Amino acid sequence: MLTSDLPNLPPAIVMQHLDGLPPATGYSLHVKPLRYRDRPHLSAWTDFEERSITLQVPDPFFPFGEVIPYAAKRRPGTGSRSFRFIWLSEGITFRDPCEVLRFLYLHEWMHWFLKERLGRKSHAETACDRFALRNYTLSVVSEEHAHEALRRRRH
Repeated sequence: MLTSDLPNLPPAIVMQHLDGLPPATGYSLHVKPLRYRDRPHLSAWTDFEERSITLQVPDPFFPFGEVIPYAAKRRPGTGSRSFRFIWLSEGITFRDPCEVLRFLYLHEWMHWFLKERLGRKSHAETACDRFALRNYTLSVVSEEHAHEALRRRRH
């Protein structure tokens, strides 16, 4: 089931924007406005008890930038017991609500995939960001893309 509280993004339009992305089988999808004070930002969540995914689209919408961390690298010279890392990130600009919907959906879908398909804990924020960052501009995304995002790469 898909619902939208945004008049300019009715369910039919949301479905068009999310076309080609994998389904979160058994979960409902809700699109809501994100009211913000200073600047737009990303906001979404998956409720595993309610079996729902909620995506918030900034309203009013203006293009905005976001820095997305996609990996962490241990800092040179730190001991094995030290947890000092350098975050690897990429800055992206969201130019329209479609890009925001696709990015947020893929991020939340990855949480769903980890828990429902792989039986893992779903708190892998960096892996979810990496998956969404690599794939939100693709016209078709599959579970293979998710497996690829879980593989460690040397940076």
